[in-house]
Amino acid sequence: MDTKLLELLVCPVTKGPLEYNREKQELVSRSARLAYPVRDGLPVMLENEARALGDEELGL
Repeated sequence: MDTKLLELLVCPVTKGPLEYNREKQELVSRSARLAYPVRDGLPVMLENEARALGDEELGL
Protein backbone atom coordinates (compact mmCIF):
# COMPACT_ATOMS: atom_id res chain seq x y z
CA MET A 1 0.00 0.00 0.00
CA ASP A 2 1.39 3.36 -1.02
CA THR A 3 1.95 5.54 2.07
CA LYS A 4 0.94 8.70 0.18
CA LEU A 5 -2.39 7.10 -0.74
CA LEU A 6 -2.91 5.96 2.85
CA GLU A 7 -2.45 9.54 4.05
CA LEU A 8 -5.24 10.71 1.72
CA LEU A 9 -7.78 7.97 2.45
CA VAL A 10 -10.28 8.23 5.29
CA CYS A 11 -12.98 5.93 6.54
CA PRO A 12 -16.15 6.52 4.48
CA VAL A 13 -18.29 6.04 7.60
CA THR A 14 -16.51 8.21 10.19
CA LYS A 15 -14.15 10.25 7.98
CA GLY A 16 -11.44 9.20 10.45
CA PRO A 17 -7.93 7.88 9.78
CA LEU A 18 -7.15 4.37 8.55
CA GLU A 19 -4.34 1.98 9.48
CA TYR A 20 -2.94 -0.55 7.00
CA ASN A 21 -2.73 -4.16 8.15
CA ARG A 22 -0.22 -5.69 5.73
CA GLU A 23 -0.72 -9.25 7.01
CA LYS A 24 -4.48 -9.24 6.41
CA GLN A 25 -4.41 -6.83 3.44
CA GLU A 26 -6.96 -4.53 5.08
CA LEU A 27 -7.42 -0.88 5.93
CA VAL A 28 -8.63 -0.63 9.51
CA SER A 29 -10.90 2.08 10.88
CA ARG A 30 -10.67 1.82 14.64
CA SER A 31 -13.41 4.42 15.18
CA ALA A 32 -15.90 2.59 12.92
CA ARG A 33 -14.63 -0.84 14.05
CA LEU A 34 -14.42 -1.91 10.39
CA ALA A 35 -11.72 -3.39 8.16
CA TYR A 36 -11.85 -2.59 4.45
CA PRO A 37 -10.24 -5.15 2.12
CA VAL A 38 -7.37 -4.32 -0.23
CA ARG A 39 -7.67 -6.38 -3.40
CA ASP A 40 -4.93 -6.38 -6.03
CA GLY A 41 -3.44 -3.32 -4.37
CA LEU A 42 -6.71 -1.35 -4.52
CA PRO A 43 -8.67 -0.49 -1.38
CA VAL A 44 -12.37 -1.38 -1.49
CA MET A 45 -13.88 1.48 0.49
CA LEU A 46 -17.47 0.26 0.60
CA GLU A 47 -19.19 -0.21 3.95
CA ASN A 48 -20.98 -3.35 2.76
CA GLU A 49 -17.61 -4.91 1.79
CA ALA A 50 -16.03 -4.13 5.17
CA ARG A 51 -15.53 -6.67 7.93
CA ALA A 52 -16.65 -5.86 11.48
CA LEU A 53 -13.87 -5.88 14.07
CA GLY A 54 -14.20 -7.27 17.57
CA ASP A 55 -12.61 -6.01 20.79
CA GLU A 56 -9.73 -8.52 20.54
CA GLU A 57 -8.72 -7.31 17.09
CA LEU A 58 -8.80 -3.70 18.26
CA GLY A 59 -6.74 -4.50 21.34
CA LEU A 60 -9.50 -3.55 23.79
